[in-house]
Amino acid sequence: MKHSQTEISPNKATSGDPAGEQWRATASGFCAILVGIGLARFAYSPLIPALIEAGWFSAAQTAYLGAANLAGYLAGALLAGRMAERFTLMAALRAMMALAALSFFASALPLDFWWYTGWRLAAGIAGGALMVLGPPAALTRVPPHRHGLAGGIIFAGVGFGIVLSGTLVPPLLQAGLPETWLALGGLAALLALVAEPGWRGLRQSRAAHPTRAPRKRVPVPRDPVLLAMFVVYGLCAVGLVPHMVFLVDFVARGLGRGIGEGALIWVLFGLGAILGPLLIGHLADRIGLVRALRLGFLLQIAGIGLIAVVEDVWALALSSLIAGAFVPGNTALVLGRVRALFPGDLARQQATWGVATTAFAIGQAAAAYGFAALIDAGGAGYMLFAFGAGALGLALAVDLVASKPAAIQQPPGTVTDP
Repeated sequence: MKHSQTEISPNKATSGDPAGEQWRATASGFCAILVGIGLARFAYSPLIPALIEAGWFSAAQTAYLGAANLAGYLAGALLAGRMAERFTLMAALRAMMALAALSFFASALPLDFWWYTGWRLAAGIAGGALMVLGPPAALTRVPPHRHGLAGGIIFAGVGFGIVLSGTLVPPLLQAGLPETWLALGGLAALLALVAEPGWRGLRQSRAAHPTRAPRKRVPVPRDPVLLAMFVVYGLCAVGLVPHMVFLVDFVARGLGRGIGEGALIWVLFGLGAILGPLLIGHLADRIGLVRALRLGFLLQIAGIGLIAVVEDVWALALSSLIAGAFVPGNTALVLGRVRALFPGDLARQQATWGVATTAFAIGQAAAAYGFAALIDAGGAGYMLFAFGAGALGLALAVDLVASKPAAIQQPPGTVTDP
């Protein structure tokens, strides 16, 4: 996750704030991730089989629409800092929450493919920007000793959004597709209102002196260890795209089990995303980040590849839990490795994490378009999950070959945090 260069008063962020303000800020960050990622991205997945069965789009078109959302995420992540600098942090957060809700309302109109492509792209832009801007903005108003708890609550928004979409979409679809889109838009708008109190006080966050020389950007060292880590993280994204985008449609139509069972499997995916960061973080504390990441690769290869060879419900459930756990779990582990490589150097950690986030976004967007082209060519189903498992196997191989235990040599004059 990249961090904006926008300035926020540290005194207001970390001292003298009542407990109520800290919880309001945490709730706002949670709502930003719930709306931007949990709903704007993941609520689309359980809608795919319904869109196809209703004749709104073909299977290939729904895949391309999913890919457009991931391409938008990349654009939003790259543009988020400029949004906050050009306007204000509060204005950018409000606008992106509103854009996410508007994308649902616009999708209720059964217009052509390009109309939907534009709005799925817009939803992705909102999600990428909210991922970059929301958590840091919320955490500036939480004392450092509570960042761990607050961060865990904020990022749980991903899993809660998946569970919500898997729970709400099937009954909503009984009223119709337009009504389902409208209901999801109403929920996103309501969550934007809930988040509003936590964004207050960020108005002063525009750069105080716009005429001064721009802040010098911290370079990311050109080191094989980092390059390998970026490649590994990008491959993680490739490996998880089949579950993130195509799982519900595979269960509902590919296996003929219907939207209800597909949604149930999707809820398990969301439960994995909620519990995963806690369990994986505890594992990393016990055995170390490197071993935890490699063990995670083995679990993901087995779990994702399981769908390619076994059709039983228990296999689908286990695979969904494992893949869901590592959607946020891989992020936590890679972020931990970034912090370990540059201990105490917050600026270099942020710069490196920004590149890693971009690598992940490129990986998932490229994979989504590649898998969409595969579906368009007549191949799909088990092949997607086999490719996903293969990408994670390649990630493990790259990590084993390229990593080394020592921290990267930092350039002379590096300033570290006390």
